[in-house]
Amino acid sequence: MAGLTGADPLMATTFSVTWDYRCPFARNAHEHLLTGLAAGADWDVRFLPFSLGQAHVEEGGVSVWDDPGSDSGILALQVGVVVRDEYPDLFPGVHRALFAARHDEGLHLEERAVVEKVLTDQGAPAAAVFERVDSGAALAAVRDEHEGHVASHTVWGVPTFIAGDEAVFVRLMDRAPVGSDPAPSIRAVERVVDLLTGWPELNEFKHTVVRR
Repeated sequence: MAGLTGADPLMATTFSVTWDYRCPFARNAHEHLLTGLAAGADWDVRFLPFSLGQAHVEEGGVSVWDDPGSDSGILALQVGVVVRDEYPDLFPGVHRALFAARHDEGLHLEERAVVEKVLTDQGAPAAAVFERVDSGAALAAVRDEHEGHVASHTVWGVPTFIAGDEAVFVRLMDRAPVGSDPAPSIRAVERVVDLLTGWPELNEFKHTVVRR
């Protein structure tokens, strides 16, 4: 799938970023991505689902794939993938709103009614989206992508930025809510990608104190 901007992948900066709606740092990074894309950033972005629940299943435990009802994040993740693939024009709004429901409103994304309201408020056909979830097709897609980038890039968390053979877990501390100036978002994302692709020798760079 090409990036949501429809940018020419031969000219655009091409990369992927993982997400799980439960992670506040994924929320931060994806707000920057959505803000930059809405402002016309020349990026070809692939949004990759990653199940934090599955990543934390103990050895010998039951996988999220076999018992999705036990995981609080897998319903929304499936819905995000269905909208991304089948209603791409609606994905930015739904994606941002699902993060907001979890982190701004403190709602439970395992509750179908909560996710349904997000879809309806964003103009997405909730019944059709849930049909894909109920059929098992959405879970299969999430599993395939999750396991694919675990195998190819040893991904273990969100948000992980991936470009070519390189992958890096990133924590951006600030947000980019609707209406934010896109310049800081574009600058932040492009700095991450430049480090990822241009300086892979840098393995860890972490402040000892977070100053707000």
